Amino acid sequence: MSTVIALFGAGGKMGFRLSSNLKGSEFQVRHVEPSAAGQQRLKAELGFDCFSPEEAVKGADVVVLAVPDTIIGKVAAGIAPSLASGTMVITLDAAAPFAGHLPKRDDLVYFVT
Repeated sequence: MSTVIALFGAGGKMGFRLSSNLKGSEFQVRHVEPSAAGQQRLKAELGFDCFSPEEAVKGADVVVLAVPDTIIGKVAAGIAPSLASGTMVITLDAAAPFAGHLPKRDDLVYFVT
């Protein structure tokens, strides 16, 4: 059984890089991208379809938040209730935890890079 990664912001600048790098890996990646342009880019250049946030986090082992700094709190708050205990949440915004933008859940693992 492979590790399931929900990649939010998959069609954006950093998300697309991650999507490209994870293509062909042993990980099962569920791409989440709200913009039509990002969805089209993922499909045209990498062959990926996108998931809804709800579908992506269901059973995910890892959630990567490759979203703009201005919405990271909103995205994190929206998915936190659906995350299983022990899920690792990775954020690319080092200021997010210090600004209080990540939901307080003692049973989640946060990794900031």
